[in-house]
This record gives sequence, C-alpha cells and structure tokens, in this order.
Amino acid sequence: MASAPSKLYADDVSLLMVLLDTNPFFWSSSSLPFSVFLSHVLTFLNSILLLNQLNQVVVIATGYNSCSYIYDSSTSTNQGSDNGRMPARCVNLLQKLEEFVIKDEQLIKEGLREGIASSLLSGSLSMALCYIQRVFRSGPLHPQPRILCLQGSSDGPEQYVAIMNAIFSAQRSMVPIDSCYMGSSNSAFLQQASYITGGVYLKPQQPNGLFQYLSTVFATDLHSRAFLQLPKSLGVDFRASCFCHKKTIDMGYICSVCLSIFCKHHKKCSTCGSVFGQAQSDVNSTSNKKRKTPET
Repeated sequence: MASAPSKLYADDVSLLMVLLDTNPFFWSSSSLPFSVFLSHVLTFLNSILLLNQLNQVVVIATGYNSCSYIYDSSTSTNQGSDNGRMPARCVNLLQKLEEFVIKDEQLIKEGLREGIASSLLSGSLSMALCYIQRVFRSGPLHPQPRILCLQGSSDGPEQYVAIMNAIFSAQRSMVPIDSCYMGSSNSAFLQQASYITGGVYLKPQQPNGLFQYLSTVFATDLHSRAFLQLPKSLGVDFRASCFCHKKTIDMGYICSVCLSIFCKHHKKCSTCGSVFGQAQSDVNSTSNKKRKTPET
C-alpha cells in the first residue's frame, strides 16, 4: 500500500509571513531611519527567495489605524527589473507600501485612537493566520509557514485579548511566531508570542546591523533550527492587561467562569455577567451560623 503524500514540499521550504511595522509615531523618534530599516528588510526578503525557489514571502504592513497585504511573492512578477537597477519585486512592494502609508496617515488625521501610539498588531496577526489557513486548505502540498514580526511600536494594552487569541491560534496550528523588536524596551506581547509558539524573540543591540541579525537568526527554516544554537530570551514578561481599564497589571482579579482579568474588585463580571463574591458571602454566613451558640 502506497504511503500517503506529505503535505509539505520539503523540510527546507518556507512560507514567511512578515509583519512590517510602519507606525509613523515610532519611526519619527527612532534612531534608525525607516528608509535604512526598509533597505535591510528588502535585502533579507531577497535572500529568503534566493535560498529556495519554492520559498514564499508575504508582507503585511502594520500601521497605526490599519493593516494590509502589500506583497505576495506567489502572485508577483519577479522577472526583470523596473529601471535596470532595482528588482521588480522591490518596486512593487515599495509602491504598495507608499499607498498604504498615505492611507494610514489620512486615517490618523481624521482622529487619533485613545491610548498609546501602538500599531495594529492584532489585526496583522489575524491576517497572517487567515492567509496561512487558506494555504493549508489550498491543496496537499504547501511550504512550512512561520510568522516574523518586525515591530518597533510599544504594546497596546487594548489589544491584549485579540493578540492572545491570535497567539493561541498560531500555537494550535503549530505556526511559530518570530519577533524582532526594534523599540527601546522589550515587548511583553511579542515575548509571550514567541515563547508560547516556539519562535525566536530578538532585540538587536546594533540596529544598524539589522540585516546580519535577520540573515543569521530568521533566515533559517524550521527544520534547520534543530541543529543550530539560536538566541534565547533571558526572561519573558507574562504580565496581562486588565479587561476594565486596558492597563498592564502585576496582580488582579480573575473571573473563574470566563477567565477575564480585572485590576479592581467588581461585583459582576463585565464579560460573562457572573456575580463575584456570592460564594464567599455564603461561606461566611454559614460559618457564622455554626459559631453561634444557642440561647439558654
């Protein structure tokens, strides 16, 4: 009896979903200019496609108000060049990226969202997972998928629930989430994403050498990682964000029914409607009755 065909092309064929942070609030204050950052990323993407002709790269731009697909190597025409110096894939990507940034800036002018100027990471993660699921169902053969978050903006506590749902969905689908964080401090969301899904979290110490970090750490396929000593995070920030005020907390109150997290005690869960403290009050009243001595 013939063996069932494998779902993968080969162990070294990768589907790389790149989430590109384009938040203008971060890049306007970053020591690394966005143009330099983009040149490193484009060189890295070209190297991924050159490693194996079956490799596939999809780029999702993550803005302040929106996110969108800006490049897909499976549908782009990469033969030839636009002006004799720049590959056609780079020209197409830069054109789509410019259009996306303009639209995102228009949304910023219409009205800023409340809270810190974080990127819409939850939306781009969801789009990446939807694309991967479509690839899974497209046929018996597909490359090995993984997600690479090139993030610089700080975490948005208001996105905590959506991001955690995306992380657990990636874990269930066995899709690792790699993180290359360019911000000044570490990202708790990305640390948890890489830890839970078995990916790699890296914060480059020398941003000007970004391509070296990308090519030595994130260019390797999942099969080759078993034979390499990749950098490991020294610690993971497991702090959560409360559901009531969307603030990062060290200690809080958890609903035993739906596991919602609150920074202060509430009489009723705002998520599922469960009443807090009722069981405890019943226990206290019962214990008081047992301690009461009968009157003579």
